[in-house]
Amino acid sequence: MAGERQARLGDRIRVILAERLEKGLRDPRLGFVTITDVRVTGDLQHASVFYTVYGTDEEREASAQALKSATGMLRSEVGKHLNVRLTPSLEFIPDALPENAGHIADLLREAQERDAAVAGLAAGAAYAGDADPYVKPREHDADDEA
Repeated sequence: MAGERQARLGDRIRVILAERLEKGLRDPRLGFVTITDVRVTGDLQHASVFYTVYGTDEEREASAQALKSATGMLRSEVGKHLNVRLTPSLEFIPDALPENAGHIADLLREAQERDAAVAGLAAGAAYAGDADPYVKPREHDADDEA
Protein backbone atom coordinates (compact mmCIF):
# COMPACT_ATOMS: atom_id res chain seq x y z
CA MET A 1 0.00 0.00 0.00
CA ALA A 2 2.81 2.42 0.91
CA GLY A 3 4.68 1.53 -2.28
CA GLU A 4 1.54 2.28 -4.27
CA ARG A 5 1.25 5.69 -2.64
CA GLN A 6 4.91 6.44 -3.44
CA ALA A 7 4.36 5.42 -7.07
CA ARG A 8 1.20 7.55 -7.38
CA LEU A 9 2.95 10.56 -5.83
CA GLY A 10 5.97 10.03 -8.12
CA ASP A 11 3.74 9.89 -11.21
CA ARG A 12 1.90 13.04 -10.12
CA ILE A 13 5.19 14.91 -9.57
CA ARG A 14 6.45 13.74 -12.99
CA VAL A 15 3.34 15.14 -14.70
CA ILE A 16 3.50 18.46 -12.80
CA LEU A 17 7.19 18.95 -13.62
CA ALA A 18 6.75 17.93 -17.26
CA GLU A 19 3.90 20.41 -17.71
CA ARG A 20 5.88 23.15 -15.97
CA LEU A 21 9.02 22.53 -18.06
CA GLU A 22 6.90 22.48 -21.22
CA LYS A 23 5.89 26.08 -20.45
CA GLY A 24 9.59 26.81 -20.11
CA LEU A 25 11.73 28.47 -17.47
CA ARG A 26 13.19 31.93 -17.76
CA ASP A 27 16.60 30.27 -17.96
CA PRO A 28 18.17 30.24 -21.43
CA ARG A 29 20.46 27.38 -20.33
CA LEU A 30 17.54 24.94 -20.18
CA GLY A 31 17.47 22.67 -23.22
CA PHE A 32 14.95 20.09 -24.38
CA VAL A 33 14.40 18.21 -21.09
CA THR A 34 12.27 15.09 -20.67
CA ILE A 35 11.35 13.81 -17.20
CA THR A 36 11.77 10.03 -17.48
CA ASP A 37 10.97 8.91 -13.92
CA VAL A 38 10.35 10.16 -10.39
CA ARG A 39 11.05 7.96 -7.37
CA VAL A 40 9.78 9.03 -3.98
CA THR A 41 11.29 7.77 -0.71
CA GLY A 42 9.16 5.67 1.66
CA ASP A 43 8.60 8.63 4.01
CA LEU A 44 7.48 10.76 1.01
CA GLN A 45 10.03 13.44 1.97
CA HIS A 46 12.36 13.23 -1.03
CA ALA A 47 11.83 12.78 -4.77
CA SER A 48 14.58 11.74 -7.16
CA VAL A 49 13.69 13.19 -10.56
CA PHE A 50 15.35 11.42 -13.49
CA TYR A 51 15.58 13.37 -16.72
CA THR A 52 17.20 13.34 -20.13
CA VAL A 53 18.34 16.24 -22.27
CA TYR A 54 18.42 16.09 -26.04
CA GLY A 55 21.65 17.61 -27.31
CA THR A 56 25.39 17.84 -26.80
CA ASP A 57 27.33 17.31 -23.57
CA GLU A 58 27.50 21.11 -23.15
CA GLU A 59 23.71 21.41 -23.51
CA ARG A 60 23.23 18.60 -20.99
CA GLU A 61 25.55 20.34 -18.52
CA ALA A 62 23.83 23.73 -19.03
CA SER A 63 20.41 22.13 -18.51
CA ALA A 64 21.63 20.44 -15.32
CA GLN A 65 22.74 23.85 -14.00
CA ALA A 66 19.40 25.42 -14.99
CA LEU A 67 17.42 22.67 -13.22
CA LYS A 68 19.61 23.03 -10.13
CA SER A 69 18.97 26.79 -10.09
CA ALA A 70 15.22 26.31 -10.55
CA THR A 71 14.82 23.50 -7.99
CA GLY A 72 13.24 25.76 -5.35
CA MET A 73 10.75 27.27 -7.77
CA LEU A 74 9.89 23.83 -9.20
CA ARG A 75 9.38 22.44 -5.68
CA SER A 76 6.97 25.31 -4.94
CA GLU A 77 5.13 24.52 -8.16
CA VAL A 78 4.87 20.85 -7.15
CA GLY A 79 3.64 21.89 -3.67
CA LYS A 80 0.86 24.04 -5.18
CA HIS A 81 -0.50 21.10 -7.20
CA LEU A 82 -0.06 18.28 -4.68
CA ASN A 83 -2.50 17.68 -1.89
CA VAL A 84 0.10 16.64 0.70
CA ARG A 85 1.12 18.10 4.05
CA LEU A 86 4.82 18.31 3.19
CA THR A 87 6.19 18.87 -0.30
CA PRO A 88 9.07 16.46 -0.96
CA SER A 89 12.49 17.88 -1.71
CA LEU A 90 13.53 17.43 -5.34
CA GLU A 91 16.82 16.10 -6.64
CA PHE A 92 17.41 16.15 -10.38
CA ILE A 93 19.45 13.21 -11.66
CA PRO A 94 20.51 12.84 -15.32
CA ASP A 95 19.15 9.57 -16.67
CA ALA A 96 21.75 7.52 -18.56
CA LEU A 97 19.11 6.14 -20.93
CA PRO A 98 20.21 7.92 -24.13
CA GLU A 99 23.87 6.98 -23.61
CA ASN A 100 22.88 3.35 -22.99
CA ALA A 101 20.61 3.36 -26.03
CA GLY A 102 23.45 4.71 -28.19
CA HIS A 103 25.82 2.06 -26.85
CA ILE A 104 23.27 -0.70 -27.51
CA ALA A 105 22.73 0.60 -31.06
CA ASP A 106 26.52 0.46 -31.63
CA LEU A 107 26.67 -3.11 -30.34
CA LEU A 108 23.76 -4.19 -32.54
CA ARG A 109 25.38 -2.60 -35.61
CA GLU A 110 28.67 -4.37 -34.80
CA ALA A 111 26.88 -7.73 -34.40
CA GLN A 112 25.08 -7.20 -37.71
CA GLU A 113 28.41 -6.49 -39.46
CA ARG A 114 29.92 -9.65 -37.98
CA ASP A 115 26.89 -11.70 -39.06
CA ALA A 116 27.26 -10.35 -42.60
CA ALA A 117 30.98 -11.24 -42.62
CA VAL A 118 30.24 -14.78 -41.40
CA ALA A 119 27.48 -15.16 -44.01
CA GLY A 120 29.96 -14.02 -46.69
CA LEU A 121 32.50 -16.63 -45.58
CA ALA A 122 29.86 -19.34 -45.43
CA ALA A 123 28.63 -18.58 -48.96
CA GLY A 124 31.99 -19.52 -50.51
CA ALA A 125 32.77 -22.40 -48.14
CA ALA A 126 33.03 -26.06 -49.13
CA TYR A 127 32.53 -29.10 -46.93
CA ALA A 128 35.67 -30.44 -45.27
CA GLY A 129 34.61 -34.02 -45.92
CA ASP A 130 31.74 -35.59 -47.78
CA ALA A 131 28.73 -33.38 -48.34
CA ASP A 132 26.65 -35.86 -46.31
CA PRO A 133 28.83 -37.36 -43.55
CA TYR A 134 26.20 -39.76 -42.19
CA VAL A 135 26.80 -43.46 -42.82
CA LYS A 136 23.99 -45.05 -44.80
CA PRO A 137 23.22 -48.74 -44.97
CA ARG A 138 24.75 -50.25 -48.10
CA GLU A 139 22.59 -51.31 -50.97
CA HIS A 140 22.01 -55.02 -51.01
CA ASP A 141 24.10 -56.46 -53.87
CA ALA A 142 23.41 -59.79 -55.52
CA ASP A 143 27.15 -60.59 -55.16
CA ASP A 144 26.96 -60.40 -51.36
CA GLU A 145 24.45 -63.22 -51.17
CA ALA A 146 26.66 -65.70 -53.01
